[in-house]
Amino acid sequence: MTAQNSATAGTAIAVDTGRPSARRRGPGSGAVLAGLGVLAFSLTFPSTVWGLESFGPWSLVALRSVLAALIAGCALLAGRVPVPERRHWAGLAVVAGGVVVGFPLLTSLALQTSTSSHAAVVVGLLPLTTALLSALRTGSRPPRAFWAAALAGAAVVIAFTVQQSGGELSGGDLYLFGALLVCAAGYTEGGRLAGVMPGWQVIGWALVLTLPLAVAGAVVALPSEPVRLTAHGIIGLVWVAAGSTFLGLYVWYRGMAEIGVPRASQLQLAQPLLTLVWSFLVLGEEVSGAAPVAAVAVLVCIAVTQRAGSRGIRRTGADSRVRS
Repeated sequence: MTAQNSATAGTAIAVDTGRPSARRRGPGSGAVLAGLGVLAFSLTFPSTVWGLESFGPWSLVALRSVLAALIAGCALLAGRVPVPERRHWAGLAVVAGGVVVGFPLLTSLALQTSTSSHAAVVVGLLPLTTALLSALRTGSRPPRAFWAAALAGAAVVIAFTVQQSGGELSGGDLYLFGALLVCAAGYTEGGRLAGVMPGWQVIGWALVLTLPLAVAGAVVALPSEPVRLTAHGIIGLVWVAAGSTFLGLYVWYRGMAEIGVPRASQLQLAQPLLTLVWSFLVLGEEVSGAAPVAAVAVLVCIAVTQRAGSRGIRRTGADSRVRS
């Protein structure tokens, strides 16, 4: 009996104790799923810029949440998914507040004054922020190299934002840094919940939780902000609702459940460079020489951070999953 218990604990990283079938595909498929999530997220900023052609920032976020919640609700009803246990609702509220409401709203406000390429470099700190919050939550102790690379990456981002804004941080940058924190919290909590329920149900129930607030927000915002329907605006709204918010987070959380939060966050290191490419191809933005240099520097710093701290974070994450 003891031997069986020991074996079960040893495989808890790869096997969901509540739903064993959720992780049978293995780490390879988990990396692919998380990578698809990163690809979907990389289109978020350009799509938001398109969406802002037709809607104000508050209206865009409200409509985005309403549409995504309706998609999620239909999927949950079709699958006859039972309501989560009461102990999971606090975590779902963190996911909802971070990735459904907080991040879209703060980045939409930021993109009124910042370019998509500029925002992509600043949000390049999201993988680092997510890994740090995950490490703090699990109590791991990364080595000194981890913290050195973290400080170097933060210094690069701060220097870039100050240089781009003419010597001082702008209001848009403050929105972006706030978006980093709330989104990292949502990713961390969502990754934890994806260990006890399928990833699509994590984002699905988080979206349903915000539906009343989103509907109320749309009712208030739409009459207050100008609406100028264009093809770009509608495409942007549909993508951020169906692509980034639902499908992107679905595969992202499912990938997190299979390979863990730290490894998934490493794949997100490619997101800033992908967004820079989309900003150039889709929006025709002129990417300054400092932007790709800063993006590459941030990616290098975060890669070193993840490499240096991966063992400590992984061990603690395994212990956390076993305790859950």
